[in-house]
Amino acid sequence: MNKRFVSVLAGMFLLLSLSGFSQGKQTEIIILHTNDMHSKIDNMAKLAYLADSLRKTHLFVFLVSAGDNFTGNPVVDMVPDKGYPMIDLMNRCGFGVSALGNHEFDMGQTLLKKRMLQAKFPFICCNIDGTDAVIGQLRPYTILHAGTDISIAVLGIIQLDDNGLPSAHPSNMKDVKFVNGLSRAREFAWLKKEYGILIGLSHLGVDDDIRLADSMPQFDEIIGGHSHTLLSQPRYANGVMIVQAEAHMKYVGKTTLKVEEGKIVSKNDEVILFSALKNEDRGVRALIDMYNNNQAFDKVVGNAEKPLEGVDELGSLMTDAITSQLQVDFAFQNKGGIRISSLSQGAITLKDVYKLDPFNNQVVMFSMKTGEIKSLICYGYQHEKGIDLQVSGMTYRLTDDGRGGCEKVEMFDKAGKPLDPDKEYSVAMNNYMAYTYKFDHKDPGTLTNITTADALSRYLGQAGKINYKDVKRATVVK
Repeated sequence: MNKRFVSVLAGMFLLLSLSGFSQGKQTEIIILHTNDMHSKIDNMAKLAYLADSLRKTHLFVFLVSAGDNFTGNPVVDMVPDKGYPMIDLMNRCGFGVSALGNHEFDMGQTLLKKRMLQAKFPFICCNIDGTDAVIGQLRPYTILHAGTDISIAVLGIIQLDDNGLPSAHPSNMKDVKFVNGLSRAREFAWLKKEYGILIGLSHLGVDDDIRLADSMPQFDEIIGGHSHTLLSQPRYANGVMIVQAEAHMKYVGKTTLKVEEGKIVSKNDEVILFSALKNEDRGVRALIDMYNNNQAFDKVVGNAEKPLEGVDELGSLMTDAITSQLQVDFAFQNKGGIRISSLSQGAITLKDVYKLDPFNNQVVMFSMKTGEIKSLICYGYQHEKGIDLQVSGMTYRLTDDGRGGCEKVEMFDKAGKPLDPDKEYSVAMNNYMAYTYKFDHKDPGTLTNITTADALSRYLGQAGKINYKDVKRATVVK
């Protein structure tokens, strides 16, 4: 009886083998991915709990970031040891790797290098050369191991602006050299053949991620950032799965890979809303509460009669603060420097000011004629493919030439009269704009000793209650 059973069992195994059923063991790999966290730490306890829960049921769980971990929360960015709370919490959550984002440079190279040394995971970037800079040279890629048989190569890529630098203050990138990320990435196509699985950890933005996939089908997946895009379902280009989980720790992405004999046989991705998760890691929550308990940021510096909504109202407030504190004719604020979407009615705290304006940018003053001011406005419009610059001291109306270009700009003073084309006006802006925007100006500019955030907090303290309801100073005519 037993001999017959063994014989039947052996026959079954033979049939299964011939049918290919047991050709290879299938391995499931989970990759949790974040991007553009921007120092938003409140959901890190949920992330830690989720990661640890998955690690209890899955052998191979990796946690990765597609860059821009910093800038956006004063309890991380405006403390004496800038940025450390974020690295501390990322270490506690068990991150395995991070791409280098443009906002990693906001704290300067010395502090960034310190943060990277404190991280229990590597920062990677293939299109940077920091050999002669304070930051030093970064690894272009890292390898994640799922047991002894499966290796995942992860390649880091950072975005560049028209000036050949990431979107950060140039002074923070002294002696760092960059090359085009799409072309440099192709030089690492060999990683696919060498390791079998290749993932891009990209801080390029979703449009360039698609271009990257079109030119480099060796990628199995591109985990993206920079454009703050919510991809509820993954996009596919040239067979490459492209994913991104918006920004500010509202979501976490979860990629599931199934691998047989070192090759991916299925892949999918989903995004998980943190507000839908209830459980938290208690130790990480205690750490978050400690970092959040900084009473210096609770100081009330102003009061809003009505909520401020959108870039028009917030930008008008920011530029009014500059004209008020520096007594200039006009002030400009770029849209990218307005980091929150609204301010609530009522008390405005120092924390609110730093959330709105976290970059510690100094104000630069210029003497400019109207033609030079127009060139500034037009550069911003063409660069952002829409209205970029908010303004104080005037209003302007821009006419689009039908191709996204700037046909003309009409500027009016507070009385509604056109600006005098022969007059020299005093114009102020943050030093990021002054040193990266391409515009006409004979005056090289004068760097002041006041930051835009300082100007804003002082202005709010002097203004009493503010009201910017329905304020709109920049319009476009198609």
